[in-house]
Amino acid sequence: MRDFLRPGIVAEDLPELHPLLAARDQLRAFSTLFHGGEEAVMLRLLVLRAIGERGEAPDWSPQELRDTFSYLDPVKCDTVLQRLRDNHLLLWDGATQRYRISPVGRQALAAIGMLLQFNREGDELAYVTAQIAAGQAVGKVGADDLQHLLSRLNELRADFDEAVLSGSEHRIHRAANTLQSVWRWVEKGTEIVNRIAADDMLDAATHRVAQQIGRAQSAMLRQTSVFQRALNQLDRHRVHLGASGLSSSDVNRYLRAIDAKALRAHADDALATVPAPAFALSPIALDVAEFELIEREREAAENEDLPNAQAVPTDAAIPLPESDETVARNWLDQLGALAEGGRLADLVPDGDFVRSAYRFSLLGLLGDPGAENRSGVSAELARIPLRWRTTRELEPVGRAGVAMISRSELVPYDGDEPAPEPSGDAPDDAHAEVPAAAPRKRKQQVGAGKAPAKRKKTA
Repeated sequence: MRDFLRPGIVAEDLPELHPLLAARDQLRAFSTLFHGGEEAVMLRLLVLRAIGERGEAPDWSPQELRDTFSYLDPVKCDTVLQRLRDNHLLLWDGATQRYRISPVGRQALAAIGMLLQFNREGDELAYVTAQIAAGQAVGKVGADDLQHLLSRLNELRADFDEAVLSGSEHRIHRAANTLQSVWRWVEKGTEIVNRIAADDMLDAATHRVAQQIGRAQSAMLRQTSVFQRALNQLDRHRVHLGASGLSSSDVNRYLRAIDAKALRAHADDALATVPAPAFALSPIALDVAEFELIEREREAAENEDLPNAQAVPTDAAIPLPESDETVARNWLDQLGALAEGGRLADLVPDGDFVRSAYRFSLLGLLGDPGAENRSGVSAELARIPLRWRTTRELEPVGRAGVAMISRSELVPYDGDEPAPEPSGDAPDDAHAEVPAAAPRKRKQQVGAGKAPAKRKKTA
C-alpha cells in the first residue's frame, strides 16, 4: 500500500482506508476466490459451496472429497483444494485428517449466497435492502449501507423521469414495469427506514441519510400517477389502422420483437432500385433534370466579358470549329451492320460511362419521322431499319462503367409493321416498342466530343 500513497502519508491515518485494513482476512478470502480466469473462479466457488452445503457433517475426509468431485479432473481438484487451504479458507485438522471450512470462508460463502439469491433484473435494490434489513435486525446499521440504498433510489428516480420526458411509449412501459418489480422492496425499505429513524441511539449522520431515503421513496410513490398520465397522453395520440383493431403501438411492438433477419425480409420487393414516381411525366422530368444538371452549370461557367480588341482579319473565310463525330460514326456503323438486332446490354457499353451514356442517348433517334429533312449522323441513324423495344426491368452489366441497364433489345423494322404506342399501365414484363413517338423540339445536332454553340437570347 505504501507504493500507492504520496510520500509522508501513512495508510493507517486515512479514515476511508482504516475499515478495509481492519478486514484484511475477509478481503483476502475474496481475493483468493476471484483471482485468475473465469473458469478457475467458477471451479473454486463450486468446490467451496459444495463443501459448505453439508451442514449436518461439516468435516470432510480426503476420500469423501474425491468421491464428491469425481466429475472433476483429479489434478485440478487437488490444486483448488490446496489453494483454498493455503489461503485459510479451508482448515486441515491433522489429528482427524479432515477438512473444514474456516470462519472466514463461511463469511465469504454467506455473502456469495446472498448475492446469488438476487441475480434477476431489478433485484439489485432487493439485495441492498436485504443487507440493511440484516444489519438493522442485529443492531448494526451504518451510514455507508444506507448511502447505497439512497444512491440506487436516486438512480431509479432519474431513469423514470428521463423515460417520461422522452415521450417514448416503449421506454415508459419499460420504466413502469421496472417500478412494479421493485415496488415490494421500496415498501420493505420504507418499513426499515421508519424503524431506523425511530432509534434514538443512532448518530446524526445515519439519521440524516435515513431522512433522505424517506424523501426519495416518497418521490417514487408519485411516479405511478406520472406514468399513468403519460400513457393516457400517448393513447390520445395513438394512430389506429382502419377498422383492424391494430394501432401504431402494436406495429412498433411487433417490429421490436422480431429479429434482424425477419425485419430485413419485410423490406423485400418494397424498395425500388431507381425512383419511379407515377405522378411525374418522364419527358418533362428529363427536360427539367437536363436543365438543372447541365444547362444551369453551363450558364454559371460562361464568361460574358467582352474579348480584347483584335486586328481585322485578312482572310475572307472565317474558320469554323469542326465537331468530332467519331464516336457517333462508329456507333452508326455498328448499328448499320446489325441485321438481326441484339440486346442493349451487349451493344451499348463501350469504353467508359460517358461514351456508353452517349451511345445510349443516340438510340432515341431511331425512326425519327423528321429525318428526311435533315442530313448528317442523326439523319442516318434515324433511317436505320431498327426499332428499340424496352421494359421496366433492369439487368446487370458490370463493365464499361455501367452497373445496370434497362432490359431492352433492338429488333429489325421493315417499315410496314405499325409501331404500337407504349402503354403507361402495362405490366412490368410487357415489352413496349419505342420507335420515336411525337417529336419534340431538338437542339442543334452535335457530335460526341464538343458542346453546341449556345445562341444568345434576345429581348
